Amino acid sequence: MKTKEKIFSKKSAPEKSARMVETIYGCKWSLTVYQLLANDINRPGAMVNHVEGLTTKVLNECLKRNVEFGILERLTFNEIPPRVEYQVTKFGQKFLRILDELEKLQLELEADEN
Repeated sequence: MKTKEKIFSKKSAPEKSARMVETIYGCKWSLTVYQLLANDINRPGAMVNHVEGLTTKVLNECLKRNVEFGILERLTFNEIPPRVEYQVTKFGQKFLRILDELEKLQLELEADEN
C-alpha cells in the first residue's frame, strides 16, 4: 500500500505580527490615537484634551507600545519647554492599511449576521 506524500505543512500564525495585532487591538486607545494623528493632532497634551476619558498615563503607555512596534515615531524638539510629537512611520502606514482591511472584514461579518 502506498503512503501519500504530505504536500502541505501545518501553518501557524506569524508570531511577531500576531502579537502586535493583539496588543494594538487590546489597547482600546490605539485606534483613537491613529485617528488623532490622521487629523494632525500629534502632541500628547492635545491628544488628552481632545478625547474624553483618555489619561496621560494610559496615553503614554499606548504611545510607548506603538513606538516599540515601529508603528509610530517619537519626535523630540530641542526647545524650552520641551516639545514632543508623534507621527506614523512608513511601516505604520502599512500596518494601518491592514487594520483598515480587518475593519472591513468585521463589517462584512456583521452584515452577514443580519
